Amino acid sequence: MAGRIESIGDATLYLGDCREILPSLPKVDAVVTDPPYGVAYSSGWDNKFKKVKIANDTTPELRDWLVDWLGEGRALIFGSWKIARPQRTKLVLIWDKGTVGMGDLSLPWFPSTEEIYVLGNGWRGTRTRSVLYTSVGFNHNLNEHHPTEKPVTVMQELLQKTGNDWTILDPFMGSGTTGVAAIKMGRKFIGIEIEPKYFDIACRRIEEASRQPDMFIAPYVAPKQESLFSPGNGKA
Repeated sequence: MAGRIESIGDATLYLGDCREILPSLPKVDAVVTDPPYGVAYSSGWDNKFKKVKIANDTTPELRDWLVDWLGEGRALIFGSWKIARPQRTKLVLIWDKGTVGMGDLSLPWFPSTEEIYVLGNGWRGTRTRSVLYTSVGFNHNLNEHHPTEKPVTVMQELLQKTGNDWTILDPFMGSGTTGVAAIKMGRKFIGIEIEPKYFDIACRRIEEASRQPDMFIAPYVAPKQESLFSPGNGKA
C-alpha cells in the first residue's frame, strides 16, 4: 500500500512499492520508465552520488515483473545491453548521452549510450530516427537530483510518441523527470517511488513544472544533430 499520495495538478504520485500499488490502479495508456534492471549500478564519478546504490538493482526481477503486469500494454523502458531485453521488445532505441562513461578501462572506447526498449503498439507521432541525443548543457556526470537522472528533453522526445490525451505511468519515478516532462507537455501522469527522499524531490519538481503554463503552448522540438553522412563530412 502507498505510504503517501500526492495530487499535483494532473499528476498523482504514490510513495511505496509499485508491486503493491500497481494492482490497485487502472491500466494506463503508456509506461515510460527507467527501472532498476540488474546491473548493480554505482557511479564512477566523484560527485555526490559516488557511493549511492540503486534499490533492488541486483537482478532484473522488478523490470520483468513490470513487463508481466503490462501484458500487451505500451512501454518505453530504459535498460542495458548487459541484461537480456524484456519480452515483447519491438524496437531498441539508443540514447546517445553525449558524455564519457567509465566502463572497461582496458578497451579503447568509452560507453556513452543507453538502450530504450519499445513495447506494445499504437504509438503516435512522426517517424523519426531511433537515436536520441542529449541537449547541450546537460552534464550527465553531475546529476543534480538522482544518480541515474535523465534529461527532461530526452523524456519529452519520447513522450512526443504519445497522445495528448494519454496518461503516462512511471512506476520507478526517482526524482520525477518523466513527470516533469509529462506535465510540461500536457499529459496526465502517475508516478510511484519507493525512496522517500526522491519522492519528496519529485513532488517539488512536478509542482514547479505545473506552475509553468507557458510550457504547454510551445511544442517540444528535438535538438538538431548533423548527420555523419551530410555533404562535406569525411572529405579530405
